[in-house]
Amino acid sequence: MRRCHLFLCLFSMSCWVDLMPTAGNKIFHFGACRVSMSTTEIRAGFTAIKANIQARDPIRTLSILSYPHSLHKVQSSDRCCITHHLFNFYVDKVFKHCKTEDSFVNRKISSIANSFLSMKRKLGQCHEQNQCTCGQESTEKYKQILANYEGLNVTSAAMKSLGELDILLDWMEKS
Repeated sequence: MRRCHLFLCLFSMSCWVDLMPTAGNKIFHFGACRVSMSTTEIRAGFTAIKANIQARDPIRTLSILSYPHSLHKVQSSDRCCITHHLFNFYVDKVFKHCKTEDSFVNRKISSIANSFLSMKRKLGQCHEQNQCTCGQESTEKYKQILANYEGLNVTSAAMKSLGELDILLDWMEKS
């Protein structure tokens, strides 16, 4: 009986520790999903390469993530779904095609990609537990983002999407 109480206590403590944000992390609420991440770390990496990445964007009149299909207008009930889609999008499509001749830039991209991969896994777990519902609005916005992306060649689209990372981070922090 005593072992059972000890096990229960240790299990409860480990669950509590898993839910606590680590230094620099914030808890983000995307609908029913709560996820801990450090946008400060991602922003620092992005800021270090932003000018380099945006200089590689040949089409400045088109945006993949912003107006008129702005993320800022997504209803709170759809935030989990669109966020899940966007982390999949960045991991599965964008980061794979963002390679430069500059090793410093590549290391920063890799670091950001690893952070996104971790978030993708966390959001995927929440999504699989049916805590994330996808409404019409999030589905339409994601389809438009994909259409914007697929309208360009792969490398240009990936660099443009990476160059717009601050749009996604701003949206997440305001949510």
